[in-house]
Amino acid sequence: MKLGILVNTDRHLAHVIGLTMAALAKEHDVEIFTMDGGTRLLDNTSFTELSGLKGVSMSLCEHSAKTYGVKTDALGENITCGGQLYNSMMNNRCDRVVVL
Repeated sequence: MKLGILVNTDRHLAHVIGLTMAALAKEHDVEIFTMDGGTRLLDNTSFTELSGLKGVSMSLCEHSAKTYGVKTDALGENITCGGQLYNSMMNNRCDRVVVL
């Protein structure tokens, strides 16, 4: 199974981490897409380190990051900067999607 997590606010970091770790413990894959206010979490290493875990892929809306003043140039190669196409692709590939 593949779990999608759409992060559009910066208020639920503990839940994002908890859901990700629980899914990985069950050997599920996790895909995280970050947009809007959720892009503020990209300044938090607890959030960005999720992208380095086996079974996790992470992408973000670059337009949202710019709107919220979030720098994306130092995120590393495990996090894909793009547009809403990545959100659409996540929704297509995942069996379930949680919005936080």
